[in-house]
Amino acid sequence: MKFLIACEEDIIKGLTTDKYFIWTEKVLKAKGLNPRVVMEITTSDWGIFAGLEDVLNLLEGSPVEVYAMSEGSLFFPHEPVMTIVGRYLDFSKFETAILGFLCHASGIAKQSFKFKLACGDKKLYSFGTRRAHPAISAMIERSALIGGVDGVSNFIAEKYLGVESVGTMPHALIISFGDQISAWKAFDEVVDEKVPRTMLVDTYYDEKTEAIMAVENLERVDAVRLDTPSSRKGNFRKIIEEVKWELEIRGKEKVKIFLSGGLKLEDVIKLRDVADAFGVGTAISAAKPVDFAMDIVERDGEFCAKRGKRSGMKQVYRDWKLLEDEIRLFRDKKPENKEPMLKKFIENGRVISRTDMKSARELALKQMELIRKLGKEEEFLTPE
Repeated sequence: MKFLIACEEDIIKGLTTDKYFIWTEKVLKAKGLNPRVVMEITTSDWGIFAGLEDVLNLLEGSPVEVYAMSEGSLFFPHEPVMTIVGRYLDFSKFETAILGFLCHASGIAKQSFKFKLACGDKKLYSFGTRRAHPAISAMIERSALIGGVDGVSNFIAEKYLGVESVGTMPHALIISFGDQISAWKAFDEVVDEKVPRTMLVDTYYDEKTEAIMAVENLERVDAVRLDTPSSRKGNFRKIIEEVKWELEIRGKEKVKIFLSGGLKLEDVIKLRDVADAFGVGTAISAAKPVDFAMDIVERDGEFCAKRGKRSGMKQVYRDWKLLEDEIRLFRDKKPENKEPMLKKFIENGRVISRTDMKSARELALKQMELIRKLGKEEEFLTPE
C-alpha cells in the first residue's frame, strides 16, 4: 500500500478496533457468554450529530437494531444520540470504529455550526482540508456542510458529495506571474465567468494598496481577500476599515471583503460587521472531536450501567418551540406536544431508513434559526 490508510475491508472486518475488544471477545466466547444488550452513545456536551451514514454502512448485515437521531440534530449533554440493541459479540468489535465515525464528524459539524451561527447572514466557507489527512477530505467537507458552511474548497466534494467546490486564488498564482496585476487579469481571462472574481490582495504590498490596484486595473472585482498571516496582521479591524474606505471613495462599495488566514471563532464575532465572508480552515477541519462514549445500559432485559451512567433504554423528546429536550425510558408514555428524536434506522441488520446530507444540513440550519429566534446564541458561542 502506498498510503497508510485502513481500507474499507479492514474496517468492516473489525480490524480497526482497540485490542481490549479482542481480549473481551476471546474471553466471552471461551465462557459461552453473549448477552443481549442495549448500548447507548452519549457525551457530556452539546453538538451537531453527524457520521451516521458511515455507521449504518458498517452495521448493515449485522443482526442488530439501531436507533439514532437524524444527522444534523442538535443534541444536549447526556442524551443518547444512538442506541444499538443486539447480542454483544455481534457488534462489539465495531465500537472503536463507530465512535471514531461519530466523534470526528460530529466535532467538525459542531464547529461549523458555531462559526455559521457567529457569522449571522455573512458567508462561511470550509478551507481547512489541507490541515488533515487527504483520505478523510470528503468526510470533513460533508460534516462541515451539515454544520452549516455555505461552501467547501476541496475538489473531491464534487465526486463524493455531488456539490460544487469553491475557491479563490493562492499566493502561488501571483508569485508565478511575478506581479499581482498580471495574475489577476489572467485569472479573469481564463476562469469561468460564473466564478466570483475574488482577488487576493496581500502578496507583496499592504492590503489597502493591493485592493486599490485591483479595482483600478480590472473591470470586474467581486471581492478582495485578506489572508495576511497572524504575525503581520496588526489591528486587523483597522486594516479592513481602511480597505473599505479606499474602495468606497472610488465607487467600489459593492466589492465584498473576504477574510481568511487562521481565523478563530472570536475573530468572526469581532469582525462580522465589517466583513462579508469568512474562509475558515484549521478551526473547522481540526475541530476537537465530540467525546462520545458507548455504554451498556441493559443486559438480557435487566437495567444495568456503570457508575456515572443511567440505566435503561431511553428516548429523547423535543419541544420544538423552546428547543428543549426531555429524556424518558423508551417504554414510557410519550409526552404531549414533543417529538421523539431517536428513530429506528436498522432492523435485524437491514437498513430501513437512510440519511442524506441535504436534509441533515436543513435540520441544522432550522435549529440555528430557532436559537437566534430564542435569543440563545451566547449559549452556543463559547470558544473551545
